[in-house]
Formats: sequence, C-alpha cells, structure tokens
Amino acid sequence: MKLENKTIVLTGASSGVGLDLLNALGASNTIINLSRRAPPKVAVQLSPRFVHIATNLADAASVDRAIEAITHSCPDGVDGLINCAAVQFLPKFTDSDFDPASIATEIAINLISPAQLIHGLLSSLRKRPESFILNVNSGLGLVPKKESAIYCATKGGLDNLSRGLRAQLDGTSIRVQQAFLPLVDTPMTAGRGSGKLSSQEVARQIIRGIECGTPDNDIGKARLLRAINRLSPSIAAAIMQKGDS
Repeated sequence: MKLENKTIVLTGASSGVGLDLLNALGASNTIINLSRRAPPKVAVQLSPRFVHIATNLADAASVDRAIEAITHSCPDGVDGLINCAAVQFLPKFTDSDFDPASIATEIAINLISPAQLIHGLLSSLRKRPESFILNVNSGLGLVPKKESAIYCATKGGLDNLSRGLRAQLDGTSIRVQQAFLPLVDTPMTAGRGSGKLSSQEVARQIIRGIECGTPDNDIGKARLLRAINRLSPSIAAAIMQKGDS
C-alpha cells in the first residue's frame, strides 16, 4: 500500500513521533488527528487536508465523540488508523511522589483508547478495499524495565491486543501492524538516556513498514532487543534493568 491520497486517523500528532508522521504524510493524505492540543501551525499549513478533532484520549466519552465525528464525516470509510499517542509516568510505585491516579490515565491513553478506536472504526476500515491498523509500540513491550511499570504493562498489553486482533481479522482487507520503537528523541524522553533515534527517522521507518506490510516492524535497537530476548530472556532483562530505554 502506497500512502498517498489516503484518509488516515492519527493520534498524538501534536508532538514527537506523531508530529513527524503528520509532517511526512500530511502533504499527500487526509490526516485526521486526535489529541488534546492541535499540532503547531507550521505543520498544519503543510497539510492542506488536515483535520484536528480535540480529543482527551484518557476519557472514553471523548473518544466515542471522535469516533462518531469521523464516521459521520467519512461516509466512504478510512484507509488507516495509527495509534501513536502515549504517555509515560516515571515515578516508581515505591517513590514518595508516585501518584496512584496516574495508573488509570496511563492505561486509558496507552491501551484502552487504541482498543476503543479500533473497535469504533472497524466498520469505516472495512469500507476500503485495503486498509491498516498500525499500533506504535515500544521495546518495553518486549522486555520491561524497573521504571515505568505501568507503561511497560500497557505496551505488553498492546502487543497482545495487536496479535489477537491480527488473528481475528485474518482473511479480511484490514492489516494489523505494529512498530516497536527504541528510545526516541522526543519531549517525552527529554533528559533520559543516550543514543536516541531521531523522531523523523522513526517516522520514516514506520511509514516504510506500513507500505511494505510488515506485521511487526522492529526499529533501531528494538530489533536487537527482540533477538537477544529470543536467545536469552535473562540477558535481555539484565540489559533493560541496567540503563534507561
């Protein structure tokens, strides 16, 4: 599938990898962005068919309203859904500044909203002769680290959700794909880790994976992590506990 003249629903285009996906796809596609904040004006100006639907992805009712708006405005369906938005709260359960309220927010944005959007937009995706769902995952969905336990759990859950849906939609016109990211240079990772991959390069590789139909697109160091985990889970776990990822 060549990503040109398509209608694509994207979450999280206000910054980071989502913004670079918008920058790369916006000139030649209709992009419907779901996030609380609109992307920067420069990105919007370069995307003539851009639509922003202000959406709180932590709120199921807000997500439902976005689904209804998309279904109404796109009677001929949509070609793709990219679940890119995510949040990561750093305090550990044992830290004094850990906020229990953050648990529900992190799960809602990272796991519940992708599932809700997939279900709500299935009928729109089925209207196209060929369509895709791309869930942006993380190497932490393969092997967790001691920080951000909830984030790791949501990404592991997203992997299982994607593989389960892939089986459910086998034989249909809808492809279910994932992109597993390494540590990416975005506002979310500011001040953490080293050897980060640029968000522009990550966006480029995500798009290439969609167009090539890659089921699980391991990007950068995520490819090596999967290989190590396959050969020796204990070594992979030790690597992840050693440094920030």
